[in-house]
Amino acid sequence: MSLRKAVLADSRALAELIRGIGWFHRFDTEDLETTAARIETHLGLCLGDDSHDVWLAEDEQRHLLGYVAVHWLPYLILRGPEGYISELFVEEAARGQGVGQRLLAVVREEGLRRGCSRLSLINFRQRESYERGFYRKAGWSERETGANFILSLMD
Repeated sequence: MSLRKAVLADSRALAELIRGIGWFHRFDTEDLETTAARIETHLGLCLGDDSHDVWLAEDEQRHLLGYVAVHWLPYLILRGPEGYISELFVEEAARGQGVGQRLLAVVREEGLRRGCSRLSLINFRQRESYERGFYRKAGWSERETGANFILSLMD
């Protein structure tokens, strides 16, 4: 397995992986090209400056196994920025083989290089990764005193 930063040409492979996970039903009525085009637009925004990174994990045949997207956020109240992992997905067939751990490790290394105070992410409790303690096993701790609020601006 190898890790590398994403490029725009990876949009279709990312679309296939995300759709293949089957968690996001909004893709059920959308063709692959539409999904890939949207991902290309968003990936382009991420690649536009140094405040976002998207890393890919691939096998020896360059088949996409998983990816992680991280956003480097300055906080006025912290000694250094926070790395916020917005997405970490591994295709089902590759789970349990260390892909997710490698993706977390590259984010940790980059966070240390950038002088980050912390890394954060949201893991939904009904997800398999939460139930099997994926992040806890990797040394992460759940923030017991916080709540995650959202305000939906689109359906």
